Amino acid sequence: MGRETGHPQRPTPTLSPEDVCAYLRNHPDFLAQNADLVHHLTPPSQDRGRGVVDLQSFMLERLRGEVRRLKAEQRELIGTSRANLNSQNRIHAAVLFLLDAQSFEHLIQTITTDLAVLLDLDVACLVVESNGGDIPHVHTSGVRVVEPGAIAERLGRADVVLNRDIQGDPEIYGPGAGLVRSEALIRIHVSSETPEGMLAFGSREPDTFHTGQGTELVGFLARVVERIIRGWLELPA
Repeated sequence: MGRETGHPQRPTPTLSPEDVCAYLRNHPDFLAQNADLVHHLTPPSQDRGRGVVDLQSFMLERLRGEVRRLKAEQRELIGTSRANLNSQNRIHAAVLFLLDAQSFEHLIQTITTDLAVLLDLDVACLVVESNGGDIPHVHTSGVRVVEPGAIAERLGRADVVLNRDIQGDPEIYGPGAGLVRSEALIRIHVSSETPEGMLAFGSREPDTFHTGQGTELVGFLARVVERIIRGWLELPA
C-alpha cells in the first residue's frame, strides 16, 4: 500500500466541567435561550429541613412538560400546514385540468375520472337528480343519476358533508362503492334550468374525510365546476 501523505488529524478538544461552568457563568441566559435542553438535565435535590418542601424539582418537571407540549404542538402545526398546502396544490391542478377541457363531454370525463387521480382519491362522481324525464343539459355518460330528493336527503341544508368510516353507497358511486370508506359530498347548483347536483369524492381510507375538516377547498372546486358547466351550456345562473 502507498504511504499516506495526508495531514495528521488534530485531536478533538475536550471540555472539562470547569470549562462548562465558566461558560455558563459568562452566559447566564443560556438555558433561557435553549429551554429545550432543560429536560435533559437532572437537577440537584436539596434538603431544606424537616417539613420544608423543595419545589425546584416540581418546577423543572413542569418546565420540561411545557417544552414537550410546545414541541408536540409545533410538530402538529407543521404537519397540518404541509397537508393543507398539498391539498391546495392538488385543487389548483384540478381547476387547471377542468379549464383545459376541449368539449363538454371532455369536461364530464375529467370530473368523473381525472379528478380522482388529481386529488389522490379512489372515486370521483358527478351526481344529478332525475326530473322524471330526460336529464336536461347533462351528458349521462359517467354521470350518476339519482331519484329526486336524493341529494337533499344526504346533504340536508349543508353545502358540504364529510363522512368517515362508512360503506360507499352504490346509488352514488356505482361499481366503485366497495372502495369507499370515507367521503366528501358537495352540493353544486349549476343553473335554475338544471336539476340538483352534487360532487361525490370517495376514499378507501376511513379517515381521509371526517367532521371537523376545513371544507373551503372542496367548496371552491364545486363553485368552479358550476361556472364551467354553465359556460359550456350557456345557461343562466
